Amino acid sequence: MKLQPDKSNSLTINAYGPGWIEVNGQRFTSSLIVSSLAGATPQVWDAARFEDLSPLDFEILAQSGAELVLFGSGQRLRFPQAAWFAPLIQRGIGMETMDTPAACRTYNILASEGRKVVVALLLEA
Repeated sequence: MKLQPDKSNSLTINAYGPGWIEVNGQRFTSSLIVSSLAGATPQVWDAARFEDLSPLDFEILAQSGAELVLFGSGQRLRFPQAAWFAPLIQRGIGMETMDTPAACRTYNILASEGRKVVVALLLEA
């Protein structure tokens, strides 16, 4: 699906489909972290499968400086274990879980509003 976001100074998710996401015109085919924070670049996220996630995967997100973290759980909605959120809760960072397509759309809206948001997008092969 191609997205038409409002003008934004932060990274923008332009399009997505099964097994890929396009950020600022660059296509990625692995799990990805995208941040609206100034100077951010898309980062490959080593989370390849939902079943392999751990608290360490969310610790990386907690260190991002965001006020809100979105977790895109793949093509269907799956909720991570509550213990995985501990690093975010300890820092007072909000967390929302949704499927990856919804997380892409929500990230663009929040980023265009100037919010400090990070989205972790799980792309499973």
